[in-house]
Amino acid sequence: MSPALRAFVERQLGAPCPPEVRAFAETLAGQAGACAALFYGSVLRTGDLGGVLDFYLLTADRPAKGWRGWLANHLWPDVSFHQAKVADQVLRAKVATMPLSTFAAAAADGFLDTTIWTRFVQPSALVFAADPTTADTVCEAIAAASETAARYAAALGPAGGGAEDYWQALFRHTYAAELRVEKPGREREIIGFDPARYERLLPLAWASAGVAFSGAADDLRPRLAPAEARRLVTAWRRREAFGKPLNVARLVKAAFTFEGAARYAAWKIERHTGVVVPLTPWRERHPILAAPGAAWRLWRARRR
Repeated sequence: MSPALRAFVERQLGAPCPPEVRAFAETLAGQAGACAALFYGSVLRTGDLGGVLDFYLLTADRPAKGWRGWLANHLWPDVSFHQAKVADQVLRAKVATMPLSTFAAAAADGFLDTTIWTRFVQPSALVFAADPTTADTVCEAIAAASETAARYAAALGPAGGGAEDYWQALFRHTYAAELRVEKPGREREIIGFDPARYERLLPLAWASAGVAFSGAADDLRPRLAPAEARRLVTAWRRREAFGKPLNVARLVKAAFTFEGAARYAAWKIERHTGVVVPLTPWRERHPILAAPGAAWRLWRARRR
């Protein structure tokens, strides 16, 4: 990690956030025994605390043994939904939890997974860290995510163009590799929130990752050695081949382990349709079995 990229990442991670978000993150981190919490996603960009906040909680220890531990080790992260009143405001959060060591390895392209470095080349804020050493480790991981993303952008992007062209090419490829339904032009929308940020980041990440390039502004040209270009394209094809099956496996896991799934689904239905789906202890315990009943209630409400 170059000093310039480190400074860029430190500024990003230290971006101001509403105190309610930090307080909520600290509470969730305490409950999960996490050593760090990253805040990312649409609410970070918009500041709309009425939406669902997105957190990654990073733990110092490996998951517990048993089948849940095996799933957490191989199909991370664990996902949960939480709701709490903070400073007279009800906040809701979708929380992903995984070991910090696994997060750092994934950010540095240590797995076939693409989701970590794709998400965290985008803006995020470190809203909780147990100590300075943990904060440094998280900073290094986010910088590694930027380097990983920049390398693939050089290999998958155009021969020459502006930073936006490379980022758009990268995001289009990752959307196609993952099991995600994104509307056309989603990559332009993401970059459009802060195009100057992505313009500054690409040359910093290339330089830090050892990717030679020439030009500037709208005529950047990476100069990958032929062997390195072939290595990256081959590595990408493997990730592309495994992306959707990996996502399907995670969805199956989440269907049985998503803590608070019923509350999350009920809130989403009410927010988007106005239909209230009352929660019962049975629905909380069996969200999959309760889903057809919720769908029936929604269908009837819409026909009235």
